[in-house]
Amino acid sequence: MIVLAIDPGRRKCGLAVCGTHGVLLHEIVARAALRDRVRAVAARHAPAVILIGDRSVGRHLAAALAEVGVAATLVDEAHTTLQARARYWKDHPPRGWRRWLPAGLLVPDRPYDDYVAVLLAERYLAREVGTRPGDVENRR
Repeated sequence: MIVLAIDPGRRKCGLAVCGTHGVLLHEIVARAALRDRVRAVAARHAPAVILIGDRSVGRHLAAALAEVGVAATLVDEAHTTLQARARYWKDHPPRGWRRWLPAGLLVPDRPYDDYVAVLLAERYLAREVGTRPGDVENRR
């Protein structure tokens, strides 16, 4: 099963395509370009479902996509920001003097909304397919 997940934001969004065999794509997309990018990615990967984080911006985005014929499912995005930050540092360990700082003080040097989207996909796959959270990440 392949899913397309979106972490919605006002100016930028995280986008990820994940399946039970791993992460196929994760990127940051400008909000203005999101609709076209979702169509292109959906055409290429044929996801079974499109997921959107359920906070207030997500509800507006789901409604906007529905207007152009793209159905989306809302997914709980509670606590994903901190979890995504931890995942980012796992994939990109701090170097130099930063490696001595406590993890809670580290802030990535780039947006990490794409990691939030990966977490949303993992949550959905764990619930619907029975994979354990982190299984998708471990198969990259």
